[in-house]
Amino acid sequence: MRRIVLDLDVLRGFVLGIELGSFAKAAHRLGRSTSAISAQLKKLEEQAGTPVLRKSGRGMALTPGGEVLFGYAKRLLALNDEAVAAVRDDELQGCVRLGLQEDFGAHLLAGTLGLFARAHPRIQVEVRVARNAELLEGVGSGRLDLALAWDSGNRTPHSQYIAELPMYWIGRKTGVAIDAGERLPLAAFEAPCLMRSAAIDALDRAAIPWRLAFTSPSLSGIWAAVGAGLGITVRTKVELPADLAVVEGLPELPAIGLVLHRAESEPAAPVKQLAAIILAEVHDRLALG
Repeated sequence: MRRIVLDLDVLRGFVLGIELGSFAKAAHRLGRSTSAISAQLKKLEEQAGTPVLRKSGRGMALTPGGEVLFGYAKRLLALNDEAVAAVRDDELQGCVRLGLQEDFGAHLLAGTLGLFARAHPRIQVEVRVARNAELLEGVGSGRLDLALAWDSGNRTPHSQYIAELPMYWIGRKTGVAIDAGERLPLAAFEAPCLMRSAAIDALDRAAIPWRLAFTSPSLSGIWAAVGAGLGITVRTKVELPADLAVVEGLPELPAIGLVLHRAESEPAAPVKQLAAIILAEVHDRLALG
């Protein structure tokens, strides 16, 4: 079977068109004609062996095959840009100050940050794991260059909405012993907390009595309390501990948005490079692409 090699320039036009919501805008951004981009998309579909776009109103939308290709394309482009930057290491130096929710700090980006540091030894990466309010304040004051945070509705001027993730009731796999007539025990962050508020609102709407059995300033403390059977909590499935599981039979919860905040609209090259890698990693790990 003939090996097919995807053209990165074609993939760049494809990804940019989807992200901008217009292939005409992508053509303008890349300094090409719209017809040239159209020809590239036709070539891409021929290589993929399946349609990647379909008509949707006046625009275009991804087909199921296109959604799969879009995720891989972003990863290929990020890896390409990282490789080029690593070869031209003298051009990438400085410091990147990154803020993360604790959900992502422990495992999700650990490998990515390690690879980035090894590829760019002249770039210092300073990471702060904190909660939403502190992360947004850090970006707003310029103390952080980037922050990966839950969407609280308070957007910074240069934020990028990534996706929505479902929230779930989480308890230990063996279940939580609750006597009839007792209030549902909750384990949650100290207020204010988006997921704590979502849990309480859902229970109040369903007229289910509850009590705060455990509060903590850290996610590791909450996981430990839930694992010990002190209560249940509300989180996404991001880095869910192996001894915990989704609890069924409780009120439906909303989804929560994930946002990447930037301190500047046109950040320095190291910041821009790390932002691209983080976005590709998040899409890959969470299957958002």
